[in-house]
Amino acid sequence: MRSHLPCSRLIPALALILSLVFTGLTAATTTATMQENSVSIAIHGGAGTIRRADMTPEREQAYREKMEEALRAGHAILTEGGSSLDAVEATIRILEDSPLFNAGKGAVLTTEGVCELDASVMVGDTLAAGAIAGATRVKNPITAAKAVMQQTSHVLLAGPAVNDFAEQVGLEIVDNEYFLTDPRKEALDDAKNRENDPGATGPILDDSKYGTVGCVALDQAGNLAAGTSTGGITNKKYGRVGDSPIIGAGTWAENETAAVSCTGQGEFFIRLQVAGDIAARMRYGNISFRDAVAVQMDRIGSYDALGGLVAMDGDGNVAFTFNTEGMYRGQIGPDGELKLAIYDDDEDRIEASDLHKKP
Repeated sequence: MRSHLPCSRLIPALALILSLVFTGLTAATTTATMQENSVSIAIHGGAGTIRRADMTPEREQAYREKMEEALRAGHAILTEGGSSLDAVEATIRILEDSPLFNAGKGAVLTTEGVCELDASVMVGDTLAAGAIAGATRVKNPITAAKAVMQQTSHVLLAGPAVNDFAEQVGLEIVDNEYFLTDPRKEALDDAKNRENDPGATGPILDDSKYGTVGCVALDQAGNLAAGTSTGGITNKKYGRVGDSPIIGAGTWAENETAAVSCTGQGEFFIRLQVAGDIAARMRYGNISFRDAVAVQMDRIGSYDALGGLVAMDGDGNVAFTFNTEGMYRGQIGPDGELKLAIYDDDEDRIEASDLHKKP
């Protein structure tokens, strides 16, 4: 004979089972949503003289498409559970491969007519970092910076030996001619003419003196990372190195505070330790993320220095600030929405409301 549970016991048992099933489904859904929404990524493509009047619709569209491509590539890595470091690298590689930006393929030229490339990366959980300066044959400088971090006990490698190191660890090597573009050649000629004739008039052909690309990201594990890559400034001399490969000046990442990538007049950014000082203000001054960025931008302006930065806190909140006429910038935040902007007066401006520029 089969025994039967009394209805008085069966109904509560079924209710308990259904409750556990639905609770499990809800928990799984909530966990998945939290993981997906926890990631965030943002980029800049350089700050400088960027005016609507000087930009053709076709060129503006090209910038927006390339920024979107880069952001979506990095965001895909994050949503699939990849690290913030890998997302930063993949994002910046796309910008380096484009002639639109002053990094990699589109880098500006030194006074000798050569492209010298700088880059750095940093991760926020261990404060591990890697950087290179003065590379001339490394196709993707950001990958070389990552290799310094992961495959050596050093932080910064500089000069011709960077090319040898990159080749030794299997990175793609190209002739320096690969990086050269006609607009950069024309910009160098223009800069030299102005140098020889201080009274020269007319529009300056190079709008990327302060152009640099950078990325900050937050992954599902809660780790921040930052990276920066640049060709420096047009007509630079004597092995000049700016802030981009200097940890604490042009790049910083620390889970407890912020990830930062800068663009601007590198000499000032080195002297002011712009990226690291934002984190220091949060850590020691106990001020908010947004306030730390705003104070630092005011400090940059007080020295009549020009530039900007992108920063991200441990919750994936993003701040863009700059005191030039524009900065290529974009983000895909925790809500998954893509936002792009270029100009100072963009209606879709994504700069934090309490971050302001020097008039």
